[in-house]
Amino acid sequence: MDSVDAPDFAPDVTVRERGYRIGAIGAGMIMADVHLEAYRLAGFHVAALASRTEAKARALAERYGIPTVHATPLDLIADPGIDIVDIAFPPDQQPALIRAALAQGHVKAVLAQKPLALTLEEAVALRDEAAAAGKILSVNQNMRYDQSIRVLSQILERGDLGEPVFASITMHAIPHWQSFLEGYDRLTLANMSVHHLDALRFLFGDPDEISTVARTDPRTAFAHEDGIVVSTLRFPSGLLALSLEDVWSGPREEGYDSDASITWRVEGTAGVAKGTIGWPTGDPSTLTYASTTTTDGSWVTPTWDTHWFPHAFIGVMEQLQYALASGTEPELTVADNVRTIALIEAGYLSIRENRPVRVSEISA
Repeated sequence: MDSVDAPDFAPDVTVRERGYRIGAIGAGMIMADVHLEAYRLAGFHVAALASRTEAKARALAERYGIPTVHATPLDLIADPGIDIVDIAFPPDQQPALIRAALAQGHVKAVLAQKPLALTLEEAVALRDEAAAAGKILSVNQNMRYDQSIRVLSQILERGDLGEPVFASITMHAIPHWQSFLEGYDRLTLANMSVHHLDALRFLFGDPDEISTVARTDPRTAFAHEDGIVVSTLRFPSGLLALSLEDVWSGPREEGYDSDASITWRVEGTAGVAKGTIGWPTGDPSTLTYASTTTTDGSWVTPTWDTHWFPHAFIGVMEQLQYALASGTEPELTVADNVRTIALIEAGYLSIRENRPVRVSEISA
C-alpha cells in the first residue's frame, strides 16, 4: 500500500473562532483529560469551572489555570461572565442544567453530552425549549470529528468510492462504564452505539430501518439487557450498514494478550475505504482507500499525527463558537441529535419486539 500525506484532505478542523468564554461543568475523566486538554491546545478561553465536588473542581482548575471555581454548577450557570456552558454530567442530571442555562440571559449556547437525555421525549422537549429560548443547544457527537471519519466523509463527498453499497463499524473493546449507568435501564445501545450510529448518520444520512439484537456482557456485574449489541441499518439508497459493539471482546485476564480494536469499512461501486479508530489503543486513527476512478485501484494512506481524544473535541467546541460568531447554524444541532436518539429508540424497540423497526415508527 502506498503511504502519502493528505494535502487534499482536512483531518482536523481549522479554528476560526475562539473568542467566547466557556464555563465547564464536570471534573471527571472526559472533562479533565479530554475537553479541557483540547481547549488548551486550541487556545479556547475557559473562564470558570464547577463540579459536584468543589475540591475536585479546584484541583482541576489549578491544573489548567482556570481563574474561577464555583461552588456548584448552578452558581457557574448564573455567572454573567460565561457565554457558553459546557456540560459533562450524567444524562439523568443534564436536562436540569440545560434548562437552567437556557433561562439565563447571558448564556448564548450550551454544549451537552450524549446521550442528551434518558428518553426521546425529554430530548424533544429540550430541543423545543432551546428553540423557544433562542439559544443554541449543541450535542457532543465527537466521533464526527475523529480524523479518519472526517477524511472518510471527504472521500465520500468527492465520489471516490462511487455509490456506497455496504458499511460497517466494528468494536471489540471494553468501555469504562461510569458508575451512574448502574441505575439506568439502558447500557450499550444508548451509551456506546450512540457514537457509531450517529457516525453512520453523519456519513450516509438517515436510515429507513434498524434491526438490533443484544445479549448481556459476562464481565459487566450490574443488571443490564444490552451488553453486546449488533445493529443492521437499511438506507433509502439500498446501502446496508452494520454497527457492532462487542463490549466483552474476550477474557482480557492478566497475561492475556489484548487485541482490542474499533475498525470501520465502506465498500462502494468504485472503491473501498477502511480504517481504525484510535481509542482504546491511544494511537492516531487510520484510513486507507483504493478507487478505480481516482487512485487507479492502488491503495492510498493519508496520515496525520492527531488523535480522536483529545483533538476531535477541538472541532466540537469550535463549531459552536463559530456558529455564534457567524450567526449560522452549528454543525452539531440538537434537532439532528434528536434524530440519532430516535434511531436508538428504534433499536430498543427492535430488541424488545424481535423485529426490524422502521425509524418512521418513532415519533420525534
